[in-house]
Amino acid sequence: MSDVLECGRERAGGAKAIPVEKAAGMVLAHDVTEIRSGEFKGSAFRKGHVVREEDIDHFRRLGKESLFVLSLGPDEAHEDEAALALADALRGPGVTIEGEPREGKINLIAEHAGLLKINEKALLAMNMLGQVMCATRHTNTLVKKGRIVAGTRAIPLVIKWSIVDEAAEIGGRAKREGSPMVEVKKLRKPRVGVVITGNEVYHGRIQDAFAPVIAKKIKAINGEIVGLHYAPDDEAMIEERLHELLHAGADLLITTGGMSVDPDDVTRFAIRNIGARDIVYGSAVLPGAMFLVAYLRNAECGIRNSECTSTHSALHTLHSEIPILGIPACGMYHAITIFDLILPRVLAGETIGRRELAELGHGGLCLNCRKCRYPVCPFGK
Repeated sequence: MSDVLECGRERAGGAKAIPVEKAAGMVLAHDVTEIRSGEFKGSAFRKGHVVREEDIDHFRRLGKESLFVLSLGPDEAHEDEAALALADALRGPGVTIEGEPREGKINLIAEHAGLLKINEKALLAMNMLGQVMCATRHTNTLVKKGRIVAGTRAIPLVIKWSIVDEAAEIGGRAKREGSPMVEVKKLRKPRVGVVITGNEVYHGRIQDAFAPVIAKKIKAINGEIVGLHYAPDDEAMIEERLHELLHAGADLLITTGGMSVDPDDVTRFAIRNIGARDIVYGSAVLPGAMFLVAYLRNAECGIRNSECTSTHSALHTLHSEIPILGIPACGMYHAITIFDLILPRVLAGETIGRRELAELGHGGLCLNCRKCRYPVCPFGK
């Protein structure tokens, strides 16, 4: 026993009804669902199926005497064809297409693990066209290989090529300008040097809580800690420890503590003393308002060529700038801080300055949930 249930857009986008025996070679404009009592319920034929001669008898067994099929003009595209064109225009490096389109929809997935970047301006321009759409995950989200990062579709069953072409041009222009609509950037594996500052820790009055936190976070991004030093609140000693880490081949420096405005909080001055430039102190994020980011260029690193180890020299050849991240005391007490928002972006090759830290104010308030579920939360988004 079988019954038939039809789903889809009746007479959508130029579809027309024709006798089933004349439908061979035409595109089905609706799903045809077959129900066999106690055996099967599902699509016998999906919308978009190109009808074959051998399908005719099957349609008749399902009680179909006529079908709605598409009548496409030369300036019109079927939704699946349009979806493929849209996906190709959207995707940048590190993004690939998942399978074939289905009912005009197709997903984009991460080709490798990394940092998802969305060109929000271009995305808005595309979505303003109407009849086409793309929905993405939040920009600056860390993603794993194979995870869905975006979905796009043509909204009507039949769409004008002119609209698809306009959407494709928006995507193409974004690529040409160096900021694709959807991209996944690889993170480099850093060699990290850490200086933990503070008289109370250096002299053993309190136990250090920073080292295990940083070690865990660096391990999570496959980084290596090449050295970890302790220093009192003394500019010269902090500066000396930073130089030692550079000698050891560090291509990312992290300092902790000494970031407030107390007279003995001198860490940021030591960072300036080793020749760091583009120093930005203060961010629009809680926790992390007293965060610091700076950059040390090769010629300014303060290590004479005669003193530079082969490892250090090779690393500096690869990395023209060495980022320095200064984490305030909140890094000890909060599971997630501004450090977690900025570190992936730095490792993806972005230069973080005043504007980037200011933009984080929108969404930069951590709610200090009793059970942290980051990144499945609004913080940093």
